[in-house]
Amino acid sequence: MITIATEDLALRAAGHDFGIRVYPAARPDGTIAVWLHGGAFIFGDLDVPEADATSRYLAEHGTSVVSVDYTLAPIDALASIPLPPPQDGMPSPEDLVKSLGSGRSRAPFPVASLQAVAAFDWAAEHATDLGGVAHAVAIGGASAGGNLAAGAALRLRDRGANVPSASCLIYPVLHSTLPEPDEELAAKIARLTSGFDMSPEATAGINANYLGGAPATDPYAFPGGHDPRGVAPTLIVNADSDRLRASGQAYAAELAAAGVEVEAVRAAGSEHGFLNGLEDPHRLAVLARMSRFIHERAATARA
Repeated sequence: MITIATEDLALRAAGHDFGIRVYPAARPDGTIAVWLHGGAFIFGDLDVPEADATSRYLAEHGTSVVSVDYTLAPIDALASIPLPPPQDGMPSPEDLVKSLGSGRSRAPFPVASLQAVAAFDWAAEHATDLGGVAHAVAIGGASAGGNLAAGAALRLRDRGANVPSASCLIYPVLHSTLPEPDEELAAKIARLTSGFDMSPEATAGINANYLGGAPATDPYAFPGGHDPRGVAPTLIVNADSDRLRASGQAYAAELAAAGVEVEAVRAAGSEHGFLNGLEDPHRLAVLARMSRFIHERAATARA
């Protein structure tokens, strides 16, 4: 196993302090990625497998990673949100309530969204130190982190300065209201044995909590259903038995219709959150695909 010497740093954006953990590639090959973990906008940190193990894999395969400990959304309304059972690597709702006394600040949209852009800018500014170049930095995330990555890609497109070389969205939530699942997906959801189903009620509560009163129509909050022309080449990996798959598939169709280069795949047999399962059989194959996508699009950006 390759040893990756990480470094934790403090940044500030949108009026809030937040952290990043830098994973310098042991043998950098010119690629850099900014990574955002998931957790319904209210869970997660730099140590969950979806953040740490993902970042270490990419760093072991040549890509220096900036993992973002963005400001999480408030949890005042937690009791009214019908959350599914916790995933591997994530705290239960009860444990989350116990953490209220931790002193960690929380804030709704657009704080985490703006911090994702700030982390990307930091990575671009320090690209040479990380073994890459400023115009070949990828961005990506899983679940809620996939939302933040997609929103940041839109912000960077509209800003008109440096844009990501690639965007990697793993089982993302991209629409404020999830598209209805087709019969095939509905049947798989009905057969879920883990009990982890992002029901429409849970998704509505989580998304409203994240928005904090901001309009659900804001494209930077939920990019699905808006004009994505000009965003970075995008990889979308959907979990198989996952209600959020309908959102990922719909966004992939929107990207393709807008002329954006998009690669959309389904991890057959998988469930939502598989990057948090270190023994999950789908994890390594998806990470390898993501690594390949980052490398291929970086080569194009540098050409």
